[in-house]
Amino acid sequence: MSQATPTAERTSLASVTFEQVSIIDLIRLGGSRFAEAGLTFGHSYDNAIDEATQLVLHALRMPHDLGPAYGAARVTGDEKAKVLALFERRINERIPAAYLTGEAWFAGLSFKSDPRALVPRSPIAELIESGFEPWLGGREVRRALDLCTGSGCIAIAMGHYQPHWEVIGADINDDALALAAENKARLHADNVELRQSDLFAGLQGEVFDLIATNPPYVTHDETDALPPEYAHEPELGLRAGDDGLDLALKILRDAPDHLSENGLLVCEIGEAERALVELLPELPLAWVEFKVGQMGIFVVDRADLVEHHARIKALADARG
Repeated sequence: MSQATPTAERTSLASVTFEQVSIIDLIRLGGSRFAEAGLTFGHSYDNAIDEATQLVLHALRMPHDLGPAYGAARVTGDEKAKVLALFERRINERIPAAYLTGEAWFAGLSFKSDPRALVPRSPIAELIESGFEPWLGGREVRRALDLCTGSGCIAIAMGHYQPHWEVIGADINDDALALAAENKARLHADNVELRQSDLFAGLQGEVFDLIATNPPYVTHDETDALPPEYAHEPELGLRAGDDGLDLALKILRDAPDHLSENGLLVCEIGEAERALVELLPELPLAWVEFKVGQMGIFVVDRADLVEHHARIKALADARG
């Protein structure tokens, strides 16, 4: 026969009182204060209201997709205090919201996020959800690589949506790989393997049908001028030389050795797009159009990389 829980150990709700403040009130307050403080948004969310919503729901331990009908629900004094404490940290310390909550959504999946790796936010998520079509053109993929995997978001999302693929996620940074391993376990990504590798250096002899990569591509000047929010992210994942192409050129040079005959490279270089086109105008890169427009991501076939290898190698080798 079970015994009743001792009174001292019970959770009492009798003394709980509600504020004359609702969930939507707190979201509105956060959005206003974030805008007044001149915060920068770009880590999963691109505006003050969405980021305030994320922080409020996290503090209240409510699901991120909570229905709007609950917006009018009032909060307790303790709940309000937790929300306001998160708002104050976001404003005063300029910590990205994903690091405050420890969670970032990417390709419809929840990833653990902390300063060991960049906050997941690549537009490659849209390509993953579409199965990389029409770019793959129906070609078979058995092995795929996510180079510079960071938190593991691209590799794990590929493995999630394509369970028949064998996926490798590679990164030079052990701390990032530790976070990626936690995300692999979190999302039960059994078809994903993580490797320590400086670009392709630790992948000798490995061949893939698809390589997706979001390498560092921010110039020295741009990195130095980034808003305070970005200072919480590892600089290793951002800085990439005077034109942002130090790593991208090496990837273009070495990718043919790791792509199957009909293999495809998908690479994000953001604002460094113009510099790459100026350096390699003859290389036929297809720039992907996303729902929100072009985002500095190109697709290129192995055959085209082989044809222009001499010029690419000369440029990459000059970077040291």
